[in-house]
Order: sequence, then C-alpha cells, then structure tokens
Amino acid sequence: MEGWDNNTLTSIKKIPLLTTKAGPRDGEEWIKRLKEEYKALIQYVQNNKASDNDWFTIQSNKEGTKWTGKCWYMHNLLKYEFDLQFDIPVTYPTTAPEIELPELDGKTAKMYRGGKICLTIHFKPLWAKNVPHFGVAHALCLGLAPWMAAEIPHLIESGVIVHKDNK
Repeated sequence: MEGWDNNTLTSIKKIPLLTTKAGPRDGEEWIKRLKEEYKALIQYVQNNKASDNDWFTIQSNKEGTKWTGKCWYMHNLLKYEFDLQFDIPVTYPTTAPEIELPELDGKTAKMYRGGKICLTIHFKPLWAKNVPHFGVAHALCLGLAPWMAAEIPHLIESGVIVHKDNK
C-alpha cells in the first residue's frame, strides 16, 4: 500500500480482513459477511478510541444494506460534523460502497452528485485488488478518512464550510 502515511498503514493493518464473499442477495452468506463487517468495524472503532482518533459513528439498518452515521473533522480546535450515509451495492463486495456526505453536495469538485465523495482514482483500484477482504471499516479508513483530511481543511480555509458557531 504505497503512498499511505504511517498512521494510515498502522490503522489498516489492525482492521481484520474479511473472508466471506457475499452481498445483500446471498441469504445466509450475507449474514455471515455482516458479522465479519461488524467485527471489523468494532475493532476499528476500538483502535481509534485507543489512539484518541475517534472520528465517526455508524450503524446499519436491520438488513445491513443502508448505513448512516456522523463523521467529524477537527480543524483549528473546532469540530466540523457531517452526516454520513451509503447503501451497500447489490454487487458488494466486488463493488465498493459510494460514501455520501450529503450536506457537502456541490461544494467541491472531488464529489459526485448527491454528496458522493470521489474515490475513483485512489481507493477503488485498491478495493478491487482486495475483494473480498475489504469491508465497511476499510472503506472508512482508506476512503473517507483520507478524503476528509485532504478536502475539509481546504473547504474551511476557502470559506465554503463555516463552523456552526460562526453561522
């Protein structure tokens, strides 16, 4: 995983790899996959909390096909919080989820319609090489986290995003 900083590499190595190649239409195998997803997410959250790097909350619907939560970014000692959502594609895990931050829709060129963050160039090829081993936790760690680290400070400094206390 060339090009990743040491913190990201350390984080990703601590997230368990998944083994079940199953999507939402795969019945009992999907249930098995969901259990692996939750195990990896729980480990990732615990790792983040242990390193004082807690930056998101997430939950899924009963079927594990719709995920929602919050993610936040600290900038100049201010917390910027965003809604987070995505659906699991029917072709999952072959196809990575498209992570959305709806309130940022239209505020950056590195985003598609509906607030879907751009992961095409850097993350999706990596995901494709790691099917079925990557899951939701890996998408957050290697997709959303670097995107936020690159985009959010720029959006704040250019005045596109204003802290809630300054509105």
